[in-house]
Formats: sequence, structure tokens, C-alpha cells
Amino acid sequence: MRAIPSRNQLLEFLIREWILTASFTGLILSSLILRRLPSYSPEDFEIIFVLAVFLALIRGLEEAGFFEVMTGFLGGDASGLKLLGATFFLSMVVTNDVALMATLPVALRCQSQRKALLIVYLAIAANAGSSLSPFGNPQNLFIYWFYDLHPGAFLKTIAPLSIVCGGLLLILGLIFLRGLRFEACRDVQFNQSIGIYLGLFLALVVTILKIFPLWLGWIVLALAVFLDYRVIKIDYFLLLTFLCFFGLTDNLAFVLKSSIKEIDHVFWMAAFSSQLISNVPAALLGADFTRQWPALLWGVNVGGFGSLVGSLANLIAFRFYLKQSSSQGHFLLLFHLWGYLFFALGSGLFWLLY
Repeated sequence: MRAIPSRNQLLEFLIREWILTASFTGLILSSLILRRLPSYSPEDFEIIFVLAVFLALIRGLEEAGFFEVMTGFLGGDASGLKLLGATFFLSMVVTNDVALMATLPVALRCQSQRKALLIVYLAIAANAGSSLSPFGNPQNLFIYWFYDLHPGAFLKTIAPLSIVCGGLLLILGLIFLRGLRFEACRDVQFNQSIGIYLGLFLALVVTILKIFPLWLGWIVLALAVFLDYRVIKIDYFLLLTFLCFFGLTDNLAFVLKSSIKEIDHVFWMAAFSSQLISNVPAALLGADFTRQWPALLWGVNVGGFGSLVGSLANLIAFRFYLKQSSSQGHFLLLFHLWGYLFFALGSGLFWLLY
């Protein structure tokens, strides 16, 4: 018989899953105050389903050793620059969080005093690269599906942010990371399971892009589970967080009964709320109040830069750094210095373009 969680364990869980805690509390309180149950649309559950299949495939690739294979090519000469490039481009395909989980273990092998700066740049690269793809991060996937966007319109809208930030990162890498060199593990080889999961991942991508019907996702999920049952061990708390925020934002929309129409107001609302509650819930919150999806898309992606809570990827980078160093002050100073530089850059780009 499993032991009942203690009070301390429950408190640790509530703190660790603070976004879920806050969204669930807000949903319950708003429903009690308004005396209404939130309204969920079919599109809400479609988004949750697509995200669940996506997380299952990522778990399958992880269990098959795909990310170990990827990191096996990142050692040797110009390791720092290769890590930056790998994180930037990998985040477009497997989300910013997963890309960091693949490259940060390699970064920790670095013995240079510039390790903290390298990890800060990797977090920025993950946020910058993932902004370009509809499935590069959860908030992009939500906006793409919620507003029923065309792939071309999505890419055309957000490409300047990703390209400019990526270019600046390359310049900074050439200046500050030149000469970093360390070896990566080459024990894991490409195998048949990796190939199958990549094929299933491609099928899901064309489904997300609405080339194929949504029911194809059930076939993809069934095949993934048949190949390895461990793919069902996904982040269900993230899915539950989405569900709670869908209900919470519906309650808030019922109260306000208005929309934010000015495009710059939408951008700043999304960007600054991301600094406080993270960019995923900021996207969920903003979608119920505006049809200005370009401003919302820019706001939540720019909002991923800056504070530690702006993006889950930032917190992942911080936790990885603490595995080998107890000196938080130096890292946090570097992180916020460079993070808010990119926040200002993204905000300036939006002002110039819109």
C-alpha cells in the first residue's frame, strides 16, 4: 500500500507545480464568485489532445535514445557554437524545453569559467528558435490552433523575431564562446525505434499543420504506445494546467465581456504578464480577450526572455546549472542582464514592424 503524502510533500508539490496550483485556484474561486461553470469548446479539447500526443512522441524519442545520439555530435572543436546552433534549431522541432534537456547535459561537461554564460545563451537560443515554429513551444501550438492559422501566415509574422535574435546569438557566441571545447558521449547509436518515432512525429506535424485530419493523431498515439508503453508517462500536470486555464479565462471573459483591440496593448499585456505568470498561461489568458493574434504571438514569445519565470525553459536551465554550482548570484545576474537585453530587442522589433 502506497504511503499517504505528508504535509511537507504536498507543499513541495504545490510549490513545484505553482502554475497548475494558481490556475486551479483561480478556476475554483472565479466559478464560486460568478456562480457559473466555465464553458469549454471542442477546440479546447482538440488542443489538449494534440499536445498529449506530441508529449508522448517526445517521450518515445527520449526512451529510444534520440537525444543522446544528437548530443554525441556536439563535442570537439567549437563545442559552444555547435551547442547554440543545435539548441536553436532543435527547439523548432521538439520544443524549447526538450531541446534544452538534450543539450544542457553536454554543456555541464564544460570546465570553463564561462559555463554559466553558455547555459544562459542556451536558454535564450531555445526561446528564440522555438518562437519560429507552430510546435516549438506550447504557447505557439495553442495560438496556431486556437486562431486556426495558416502555416505561411504564422511563419511570416514571427520570423523577424527568431531570425534577428538568432543572428545576435551567433555574434555573441563568436565573441564570448570561441575556444570552448569538450567531448560528448558517443555510446548510443541511431536505431530502428528512433526512425519509427521520427516518422510518427512527421505524421503528427502534418496533422498540426491541418494537412491531414485530426483523427490521424489517434493512430499515431496507438502506434507509439504499441512500440513502447512508457510513452504514456508524460507531463499530465501540463495538460491539466491547460484545462484549468481554459476554464479560468472563460470566466474572466464572462466578467469583462470586452476585447483588447489596440495591437500594442495586446503585445504589452502578453509580454509583461509572461514575466509574472510565464508565457504559456499568458497566451491562454490573452486569447479570450483579443483577435489580434500577431501581437499576442509576439508578446508571449518576447515575454519568454527576461525573468526566470518568463518561460519554463528558463527554469530548466537554472535547475541544470544548480546541479554543479551553488553560486546562484553570478548566474542570475548574467541571466537577467542578457535576458532583458533580448526582451528589449524583441520589443523594439515589434514597435518597428507594427
